[in-house]
Amino acid sequence: MQIIFCTVIGYLIGNINTAYIISRLKGFDIRDKGSGNAGASNVTMVMGKKAGFLTAVLDISKAVIASEIGAHLFPKITFGRILAGSACIMGHIFPFIMRFHGGKGLACLAGMILSFDPGLFSLLLLVEIVLALSLDYICVVPITGSVIFTVIYALTTGDPNGTFILAIISVVILEKHIINLKRIQDGTEAHISFLWNKDQELDRINKNRTAH
Repeated sequence: MQIIFCTVIGYLIGNINTAYIISRLKGFDIRDKGSGNAGASNVTMVMGKKAGFLTAVLDISKAVIASEIGAHLFPKITFGRILAGSACIMGHIFPFIMRFHGGKGLACLAGMILSFDPGLFSLLLLVEIVLALSLDYICVVPITGSVIFTVIYALTTGDPNGTFILAIISVVILEKHIINLKRIQDGTEAHISFLWNKDQELDRINKNRTAH
């Protein structure tokens, strides 16, 4: 029963979608603009860096809160932190209050890792920043980050339950980013340089879309 409560609490917290709330306050639905994703990256593209940063911080925070609740409110569940954090990610990606059309889970994944081990979070953040800047695509971060964290968690804890849950999350995150990988192949996925060369990036993407 505690496992059910832990999962439900994490999932409900994940349903609090910052991108959707901010866009509604601005008079529109973020899912109708840009990539259609209700997450920090699309908010950045549609509403700017400040709004995107705020969205990322709040989504990271909600995953930290969910993970901490799982760890401290359900101490008998040895993998409670991972269970609640993962449920939060699922709630963010598939929120029932938004007809299961939410974000893609990067910020929430970061929040769960931060709750698990701040030092590991800092190390992975550095690695992923280097990787993302090298490839010039942000979508590689959640895909590689989820897999790396799953492996590290398995090796350092030996917990099969938490590892299994994280493996499922990794598959879900990969599935949600298949469209990004296809856009990379087509040349229509935004580079990170969109942040400082917005007009040039939009022009490149539109030309490639026309070509296809």
